Amino acid sequence: MKNQNFSNHRKLVPAFHFIALLGSLILVIGSIVNLVKTSHEGLYSASLITFGAIVLLFTAFYTRIFSLRAQDRVIRAEENFRYFILTKQTLPKELTVRQIVGLRFASDEEFPALVEKAVKEKMSENDIKKAIKDWRGDYYRV
Repeated sequence: MKNQNFSNHRKLVPAFHFIALLGSLILVIGSIVNLVKTSHEGLYSASLITFGAIVLLFTAFYTRIFSLRAQDRVIRAEENFRYFILTKQTLPKELTVRQIVGLRFASDEEFPALVEKAVKEKMSENDIKKAIKDWRGDYYRV
């Protein structure tokens, strides 16, 4: 597996991001066009198809959102535990979940100092990632 860094750490799953999401969106658009153009006799089935397509799109979207939220909770717990092991303190309450998600890539050596810098400078997740010198890969991200 290729070493992660700032430029290659984002994970795209082509079957999900391009085929499933794009396909669901095309299905919604096509079903709406069908609903608008349908005759009075086919209105019931066309509206059911449109409703089903919209439900499918929402299902695909929320499947992704729910899994990322669960993973963010795990990352927050893991990084709080790591910070405790390194400093005998819990992570500062001022850190947002997005900042903690960015901090997970920092090596143990630079993690505590980067936490303090992130709090003090109110760094964004991307700014934190760019500030990391010794990148620690996360190869299990959803």
